Amino acid sequence: MAILVDKNSRVVVQGITGHEGTFHTTAMLEFGTNVVAGVTPGKGGLTVDAGGTKVPVFNTVAEAAVETGCDTSCIFVPPLFAADAACEAADAGIDVIVNITEGIPVLDALRQYNYVVEQCDARMVGPNCPGVVTAGQCKVGIMPARIFKPGPVGLISRSGTLTYEVVNALSEEGIGQTTCIGIGGDPVIGSKFIDLLVDFEMDAETECVVVIGEIGGSDEEEAAEYVKQMSKPVVGFISGRTAPPGKRMGHAGAIVSGGKGTAESKVKAFNEAGILLADITMEIPGLVKKALGK
Repeated sequence: MAILVDKNSRVVVQGITGHEGTFHTTAMLEFGTNVVAGVTPGKGGLTVDAGGTKVPVFNTVAEAAVETGCDTSCIFVPPLFAADAACEAADAGIDVIVNITEGIPVLDALRQYNYVVEQCDARMVGPNCPGVVTAGQCKVGIMPARIFKPGPVGLISRSGTLTYEVVNALSEEGIGQTTCIGIGGDPVIGSKFIDLLVDFEMDAETECVVVIGEIGGSDEEEAAEYVKQMSKPVVGFISGRTAPPGKRMGHAGAIVSGGKGTAESKVKAFNEAGILLADITMEIPGLVKKALGK
């Protein structure tokens, strides 16, 4: 099993005819992802050659859904139009929407969240994220395929780079993964830590979860409250613990104000929840082994 995406996911790539869309579609197909369609308004009827696979292009997601039965979207659309692309996908009945685009204006991101998640009840990852990978089954996004290995560990991260670093470290230690999600670091995102922890708690094949947080916001503290009632062990890491007090840095969402969102508050919450906390990322594989009893 897995969460969000698996070998049965039927993926449509919005913005497939752009350079990034075509490049990453090719990489997704090479991973084994079932990319069944692309969407670029005005280019319906064409096909995109993605590494030797001909992917049909449609003018709208609704057309693609009717013709191909796609149920998952990956968005490579410029920032000013990316929120509309996500809303279009949700309106067409797409179940899982992965919005890779960064730089989406905050008001657009709010509108996107309210429509996609609140009104259409679709699952959304991002924006400004590297995507989702279920090891050995499906890749939706831009993560490097070669670092993943199937196994019992789920992973959630606000940082794309730390996602790659930790997954690679786990794989090198022989620890495989179920599903890995980079949720994005913007102030308004579709799926938070707590949403995905609930999914991992219910996933039969996930035996341990790694949570990679960072300074800013309160998502980590909220997740820690849920971890207290989980039956599965959780390993954690908080990035930005050495950031100078009062200095804004990192993702757009990494804003510390009024004493909230500090590294100290997140570390305290993780410790109180019984999360095995790493001081540096390279400690994570050892803590995972400890959590798994290996």
